[in-house]
Amino acid sequence: MRALFLLDPAVVFLNHGSFGACPREVLAAQRAWQDTMERNPVEFLGRRSAALLRDAREALGHFVGASTDDLVFVPNATTGVNTVARSLALQPGDEVLATDHEYGACDATWQRVCAAAGAIYRRVPLPLPFDRTGFTDHLLAHAGPRTRVVFASHVTSTTALVFPVAELCAQARARGLLTVIDGAHAPGQVDLDLTALGADFYAANLHKWVCAPKGAGFLHARPEHHAALHAAVTSWGYAEGTGGHSGFDAYLGRQVLERRLQWQGTRDITPWLAVPAALDFHRRHLAPARAEAHAMGTALLQRAVARSGLVALAPASDHALMFPLPVRTTDPDALRRRLFDEHRIEVPVTTHDGRHFVRVSVAGYTTEADLRALETVLESVH
Repeated sequence: MRALFLLDPAVVFLNHGSFGACPREVLAAQRAWQDTMERNPVEFLGRRSAALLRDAREALGHFVGASTDDLVFVPNATTGVNTVARSLALQPGDEVLATDHEYGACDATWQRVCAAAGAIYRRVPLPLPFDRTGFTDHLLAHAGPRTRVVFASHVTSTTALVFPVAELCAQARARGLLTVIDGAHAPGQVDLDLTALGADFYAANLHKWVCAPKGAGFLHARPEHHAALHAAVTSWGYAEGTGGHSGFDAYLGRQVLERRLQWQGTRDITPWLAVPAALDFHRRHLAPARAEAHAMGTALLQRAVARSGLVALAPASDHALMFPLPVRTTDPDALRRRLFDEHRIEVPVTTHDGRHFVRVSVAGYTTEADLRALETVLESVH
């Protein structure tokens, strides 16, 4: 399967989780859209784009279990989280509850938004090893009378844990709390049914495990929240009743989520239009390989624990296709540089609560030889 990607054959690529890797055929689909756009940019962007984007969102909706009208494309999950955070009417003294495993950029988003509103961003430490069954009760036990929002990752970035977000959303809803889920790493790693999952807001990337082009993400919002969301850029979608600009219907959209968030000035929409091609590639190549990839990762984690004598963050069943291998090192940056500079192994070395991990992505193209190359180096790490 490696030949289906443009990855450098001289590199052992075990970091699919950071930015993904786009297959040749998906890039070809994007370039075909770009060629079509440039043949008549006015027709493409001004008159055709709304229908084309809707078709792409419909394909995405089938994949993630959501209505087309509840989805809007965004460049990445961070943009989606920012859109929600900056749209909420937080008041002084309100609280946003999160875990201590959240992505740093999203932590920074909530800290800035809460500081501006006079609200509190509370990060709850999770006991380790991770206890999936006690996760929701532990987190919500810290909710107070001024808690308004619960924010959590579906799959965490640094520690690669899969949180039981459906259970969290259900219990938070029963308490009258809004849920915002960072699904940056989830699509393509875990099966999604966003309607059943029940989050108020769910932001995710498609350039990672779905293998769409860079710049393809989405935001999902329950219908009752559409009117509360506002784009960072005010554009023609807010000029309701004007008929758009020179009759360009694509500037408006059919409903409020589409009108406000879809058009934010001229930009390349072809990463979004290539999403159906990425979904097709995923169905044919990556989904059938997922069970084998997880089995490889499980065995790798077990060997790493046995070799290092360290305790795993969680059982392999609490990970999807990213596995944090515990390592003994006093300089994680030096280890990462050694892995790449000396051995051409591209893999992140992450840190949580003073513990260090080599976070290995086991993608559909990953081979046992790739994993053995990593293990050979880690055997010399003390």
